[in-house]
Amino acid sequence: MGKGRLEAFSDGVIAIIITIMVLELKVPHGADWAALQPLWPVFLSYVLSFVYVGIYWNNHHHLIHTVSKITGGALWGNLHLLFWLSLVPFVTGWMGENHFAALPLACYGFILFMSSVSYYVLAKCLAANNEALRLALGQDRKGKLSTLLYLIGIGLSLWEPMAGFAVYVVVAMVWFIPDRRFEVRQ
Repeated sequence: MGKGRLEAFSDGVIAIIITIMVLELKVPHGADWAALQPLWPVFLSYVLSFVYVGIYWNNHHHLIHTVSKITGGALWGNLHLLFWLSLVPFVTGWMGENHFAALPLACYGFILFMSSVSYYVLAKCLAANNEALRLALGQDRKGKLSTLLYLIGIGLSLWEPMAGFAVYVVVAMVWFIPDRRFEVRQ
């Protein structure tokens, strides 16, 4: 199977995810700075999630651009990733509306963890039939470290919520820097 349909479908789902997140932002009832103050946790949650969805979209593009054919396993791996990403708006809203409370923050971390695992599965499915991708991925230390950090973030979220949130921000910052493994090989 060609990769065009998978890429177009994934781009559409990711665009819908971002649209759902922005539509969850509520307009303040007031025209001064004080009206914005209660909304900062919701907005901060949105910004972090927007960055994460953007990172996944960017890295997904690199994965798909590197391969020439898509297998049935890769289709299912891609759906697995999209499933977990589709839950980002839910946990983003829950986390923001509850001002980074322990359980919503831990659940947010769990969705990030599962998105990371499913991205790894997709990458392995795609790399199984593509030497260039296999070489570009290498040992994927950055991906494996991120997955471990999500688990640490989940645990910290239950103990000290803002420490867990800080871990999620650090992982996003690490991935915000473009992944040169793919760009060098293209």
